[in-house]
Amino acid sequence: MTDPVLELTEDAFLGGQLRLMQLKSGHRAGHDAVLLAAATPARSGDRVADLGAGVGVAGLAVARRVAGIDLVLVEIDAALAGLARANADANAIQADVIVLDVEADATAFAAAGLAPDSVDAVLMNPPFNDPARHRISPDTARGTAHMATAATLSKWVHAARRILRSRGTLTLIWRADGIAEVLSALDHGFGSLQVLAVHGDARGPANRILIRATKGGRAPTQILPALMLNDEQGVPNKRVQEVLAGKGSLPLANP
Repeated sequence: MTDPVLELTEDAFLGGQLRLMQLKSGHRAGHDAVLLAAATPARSGDRVADLGAGVGVAGLAVARRVAGIDLVLVEIDAALAGLARANADANAIQADVIVLDVEADATAFAAAGLAPDSVDAVLMNPPFNDPARHRISPDTARGTAHMATAATLSKWVHAARRILRSRGTLTLIWRADGIAEVLSALDHGFGSLQVLAVHGDARGPANRILIRATKGGRAPTQILPALMLNDEQGVPNKRVQEVLAGKGSLPLANP
């Protein structure tokens, strides 16, 4: 009998510009990964690291939008890292895939090729569910992808700060109700924050936030106009649909 955990699906992202394999069960990438990629600033020649990359959706989407980046995909799960490597090859995107715990120390990062002050841009979608408030998934990969401890966010932000060059950028997506945690984690070493709230529709509160922070930045924090995935009638936002189809980027990606 086939183990369903090992079954794969091939899914289209960016309107078919990327075709990626991912596990049929467990954590599956969706809008969050594509929105994160669309919010990540990068230029040709930049070294870009996707921390907790999974099967590579967000990082590969950045590489599809910005040609010529030096992409590094970091993933703790060897099986997912293998899929990320296969996805990069299948889409003719050059990427260095590293099996590494984002919470590992500087020595482990340096041994994997991510020395301090060596990256221009980091993007990440850290585990964000509090196990005290959410039922832990029996699927190990799904639980690892979604569940956080009280220290998870600060440790991931610390890892990003360590590998970023001065004036490098960190872009992350997080629960909107956890904005205080994000601002606290970014308080040391980051500035020039730009915050974009993401609403499922115009009638409800935001359920995600996208934040771009600059290492050593000193500009005041900016709250950008909110992003509505659907209008009050539930009609999909045309601009968002274009971004999801790979036809544009979000304001956070602007220099």
